Parts: sequence; structure tokens; C-alpha cells
Amino acid sequence: MSNETTAILSHNQAVTMQELLAQEGTDIKVIKTGDVLEGRVFSVGKNEVYIDVPGIGLGVVRGRELYDDAVSLASLKAGDQVFASVLEAENKDGNIELSFRQAGQERVWKTLVDRMKSKETIKTKILEANKGGLMVEVNSVTGFLPVSQLSTEHYPRVEEGDKIKILEILKSYVNQIFDVQIITADPEDEKLIVSEKAVNEDELRSKIDKLKINEIVEGEVTGIVDFGIFIKFGEGLEGLVHISELAWSRIDHPKDLFKVGQKIKAQIISIEKGRISLSIKRLEKDPWLESIQKYEVGQIVKGKVTKVMPFGAFVELDPDIYGLVHSVELSNEEVKDTLELIKVGEEREFKIISIEPQEHRLGLSLRALTALKEE
Repeated sequence: MSNETTAILSHNQAVTMQELLAQEGTDIKVIKTGDVLEGRVFSVGKNEVYIDVPGIGLGVVRGRELYDDAVSLASLKAGDQVFASVLEAENKDGNIELSFRQAGQERVWKTLVDRMKSKETIKTKILEANKGGLMVEVNSVTGFLPVSQLSTEHYPRVEEGDKIKILEILKSYVNQIFDVQIITADPEDEKLIVSEKAVNEDELRSKIDKLKINEIVEGEVTGIVDFGIFIKFGEGLEGLVHISELAWSRIDHPKDLFKVGQKIKAQIISIEKGRISLSIKRLEKDPWLESIQKYEVGQIVKGKVTKVMPFGAFVELDPDIYGLVHSVELSNEEVKDTLELIKVGEEREFKIISIEPQEHRLGLSLRALTALKEE
């Protein structure tokens, strides 16, 4: 340590911070742990750096607190302007105990918060994947990109939500570069969350605002799941056709009717919170409303059992009309197992007990038919 440094240290030992504050007319700032101070490097030692902080006094940075990405000890020299974070307002020698490392972390998080507020688009490399999303790095801080925040292009469309297949798709993105925006930057919890879909959110919202209910769009099937199909249309827009809007007839799974890449037309039926709902069946005339006219309550009809469930059985009366025999309508006795009374493929006679045209519901009964025959 130089003679000049020793002299200043001796002076600081003789006059403590409290004594300086007690001196009338002394213009000195009150500091506390966590404050980030700017000062001039006074001297650089092997394992410590002394910093002159104007209006406050002499500070020291040493040990592990010396190391920060933005500050290189080897390149520091007297006179350099630096930032350091207060660890202790006054140590046993009367100096301010400072940290480059902590100041660096605070500087990084401040930058992340600023980038979040400005909605800056950031290029980031995908480090790894887990079932919930992707790990990324921004400003040397590890962040998380949830699956729900992926763009339409990268969102995994997997039948029946198979988690293994979803993870395989997510892993295929490792080492790729994604454009993202920071949506959460919390220094206290060191939580960093980014979003890919937020990058084009304003542009996407503008496009969605131009859409109209009942408008017919033409696009391509991008994904098939058990609850419906996704259709990409226009300039980067995507909508969902729920299974109930795929066809007028009852279907077991969308994959039975559609395939990825198929060109298709659909009608916009709702737009809610940026989600576009589409319908394919509404582009066709409802055959149910015409076919149901030949049926009436009380009529005896013949039908084929197509599916048996614990709550009852579905019966096909003709290609457009299906009816439901609820379990309580199968027998006058308590029904413990519907399969004991009715089986898939059977052709039976039933009595129509209800018709609800708008809901496409037709109620059938075996019990009522049995009672009729007993009279």
C-alpha cells in the first residue's frame, strides 16, 4: 500500500463517520447498505481497491467483492470512475465497505427492468427445456420462457396433450435463437420471465381488431388435438375450431376428419381476449333441422347402438340424427352396468320421449317401450 493511501487511512481512523457528521457545517451524505455509489479509484492493490467517493469519504472493495463482469481488476487504475454497492456504511477502519459484484448485480437487474418497461425485443439463446417451458439467458441472468408464452410458430400442438411429445418438441428448440420480450423482472426474487408471443402482440392485436364476426377465412390446419383443430390464416393469425364446431354429425376425434396441412375454410364465431374461435360446420346447412322433421315425441323408431357409456347409449336413427338413451331409460330396474342391457352394434326399437331441435337433442327410451308393449 502506498504512503499516500496509508496517510488517508490513518486520517479516516482518527476521524470516524460519526465525528464527521457531528461537525457543524459539514456537507456529507448519509449512506446505507445497498446504495450504489460512484467514485474515483484512489489506489489498486493485489486484493483490494480504494475508492474516493466525493462528499462521503474513502471506500474499499476487497476479496470476492472485487469480481464483476463489468469491472476487470487487472485493467483498473487510479483515476478510473467506477460504481460500487455499499455493504457496510463504516467498517472498523472507518472506511465504507463496498462491492463491485453486488453493484454489478443491481446494475444488471436495473437494465433488465428498463428493458422490460421499454418492451425491447431481445435475441436470446435457448439453453435447455423442461415440461413447463424453456430456459434462456439475458444479460447473464437465467430466465424462463413458459410454454404459454411461445409464439404460434413454436407452440407444441400435440394430440391429447402428450407431455412426452411436448417435451420432445421443446428440446428441439435448444441452441436456437428466439426473439423475446421481458414480461417479469423481479430483482428481489431474482425472477426473470420472458415471452415470445409478446414480441408481435401489438401487431397481432391490430390484425385481430380488423376481423369481423361471421367473416369467412381460408387457412391451413396447423394442429390437431382431442378438443379440436387449429387453423392458421391471414398474416400470422390462428384460431381454434372446437370439436363441437367441426361437423353437424357427432365425431369421436378430430383426426378422423382432418389432417395437418389441410387447406380449409372456416367462419369466425367469436373473438375474446385475443382468442379467435372458428366454425367449419356453420358454413353448411344444418341437416339435423330438416331430418328431425320426420320424427315426433311418442314415435316408435328403430336405431343402431353406436356407443355405450356409463350414463347411457348413443343410437343412430339415420346418418344425420343420433339419439341418447339415458341409463334410467334402459330398464325399470336399477341399472348397475349399461353393457349388461345394451351393446354396440345392436339394432333395437326405441320410443322417442323428447326432441330439442336447437340443442340437437333427441331422447330415447327402452323402458317406455317395454311398458307400452305390456299394456
